[in-house]
Amino acid sequence: METEEKTVQNQISGKEEPFRIIVSGGGTGGHIFPAIAIANEVRRRRPDAAILFVGAENRMEMEKVPAAGYEIVGLNVAGLDRKHPWKNLRLPGKLLHCLRITRKIIKDFNPDVVVGVGGYASAPTLFSAQKLHVPTLIQEQNSLPGITNKLLARKADRICVGYDQMERFFPKEKIIWTGNPIRQDIADIHTKREEALAFYNLKPDAPVLLVMGGSLGAGSINAGMQQWVDVFLGKGYQVIWQTGRYYYQKMLPSGEGKENLVMLDFIRRVDLAYAAADIIVSRAGAISISELCVVGKPLILIPSPNVAEDHQMRNAEALSSRNAAVLLPDDRIRDDFGPVVEELFSNDRRRELLSQNIARMGTTTAARDIVDEVLKLAEAGRRKKEAGKKQSK
Repeated sequence: METEEKTVQNQISGKEEPFRIIVSGGGTGGHIFPAIAIANEVRRRRPDAAILFVGAENRMEMEKVPAAGYEIVGLNVAGLDRKHPWKNLRLPGKLLHCLRITRKIIKDFNPDVVVGVGGYASAPTLFSAQKLHVPTLIQEQNSLPGITNKLLARKADRICVGYDQMERFFPKEKIIWTGNPIRQDIADIHTKREEALAFYNLKPDAPVLLVMGGSLGAGSINAGMQQWVDVFLGKGYQVIWQTGRYYYQKMLPSGEGKENLVMLDFIRRVDLAYAAADIIVSRAGAISISELCVVGKPLILIPSPNVAEDHQMRNAEALSSRNAAVLLPDDRIRDDFGPVVEELFSNDRRRELLSQNIARMGTTTAARDIVDEVLKLAEAGRRKKEAGKKQSK
């Protein structure tokens, strides 16, 4: 009722009703950070826009999205458990419940467009929006899309992608290459090295190795670091090691000689970690790769084997095939981690070549280009709603 009254008042005053936008997805930082980047760009260009997030209960987005200043609704939803198939027996009932909830959310919020960034909540939200004839946009971060986005793409209005040759998976006429959105503070890391070294209490005359396992940490990378960290420190490398909250206490080292080691459960100033690093070791999540392309530092990618569709391996291969990163398979960490890092530190020419090649693949305009499409669809959604009102009279 209140929304209808505002609409009438705006029509009388000649003021355009603010856009109403739902952004859905999450589960990991790889989905949450681009979602927030898109919302921030919408808010920068349309400060009066009403933005609602739809995420999954008990996942990272329920903390990160409100911290960024946005309202979020949580769904009791989960993905397929490939390791424990019997746990999937409840999924159909959960999905039906989520479809009822998202249908109500969409009817109540009355969005002009719904944006899906991937993650558990994205599927029922976009499916319900499509059933209610609300324009939808998919932001596909990976070089190999999951089954859900392939299905949703059939009725999506626009698909913004971060890799080339995605017409293998999606209708060609719907695809727009935008790259993947990155956090704004990443774009200018090249001016922050002095600040970064001071922040992490590192020396300017010794090389820095940054090792990251993703926002939740990575058990295999941590195990490899336990084996090799003393070797790295003994060779004079300074090390920033992000373990993940679950692993942090288990990874804390004993003994002396660790003054050049910075251990963190979560990297809160990732821009400064990137700025300090000479070589970066990372998982191969799509958003991490997009940030690292902009960072332009020599990169060792260790794809996680525990993700759907093995998309991290495909992401890593997309870079290593262009000599833009070194690919180290997860099952080779214990044997090869140390030698790969040492070889790269000792080979100036290789590091320079990797940096040049990966920097060519970076873009800082993805959020802007995606929001161009979001606002076009919002306009179309607004016109569709107005046409529907006229027909019902």
